[in-house]
Amino acid sequence: MPFPEFFSRIPAITLHDPLAELLGSAVDGRLEYRFEDAVRLTGHACPTVAGAWLTGCSALQALYPDTLPVRGQIDVAFGEGESQGVTGVIASVLGLLIGAAGRGGFAGLGGHFRRRDLLQFGVDGVAQVRFCRRDTGQTADCRLSLAAVPGNPRTGEQLARLLAGEHTPELARAFQHAWLARVESILLDSALRPQLLDLRLGSS
Repeated sequence: MPFPEFFSRIPAITLHDPLAELLGSAVDGRLEYRFEDAVRLTGHACPTVAGAWLTGCSALQALYPDTLPVRGQIDVAFGEGESQGVTGVIASVLGLLIGAAGRGGFAGLGGHFRRRDLLQFGVDGVAQVRFCRRDTGQTADCRLSLAAVPGNPRTGEQLARLLAGEHTPELARAFQHAWLARVESILLDSALRPQLLDLRLGSS
């Protein structure tokens, strides 16, 4: 399946999933995820999906600096409600990566491997999103500011024209190029990272 070229330059992340190991779903329980997986899940690439991917990967790498992150062993808390803004979209991408789920998630096997309720919303004291290792209690508080990577000012007008039915190949290409350029910058421009993502480690 063809994707934009720069997708191939976005680093993948490998996790250990004990449930996948137990059930023989993946050799040694090792699962590799790529940004393309988030695009398949959501059906599109946008700044929100890119920001969620960046946030999740950064938090995992910070919480597990010397070992593979353990999928299904991290609580994720959001300050906003699930239906507020783009919180639900972000949660779906983080759930893909981390194995955390809300009330409808996997209940576990014999008291192990529970994914249900590892995603919590409207949590007091959480500015944006907090990750917490269930084994150590170490936390990573993340605040993403997409304003650090402003979009092309013409994309709003271009999108409006496309949605109104003005589907010319030239307009579509111009819009897609500008739209994806912002996604690429969010994920691959390391010089913007300090302004884009604030990550602070702590403990629960």
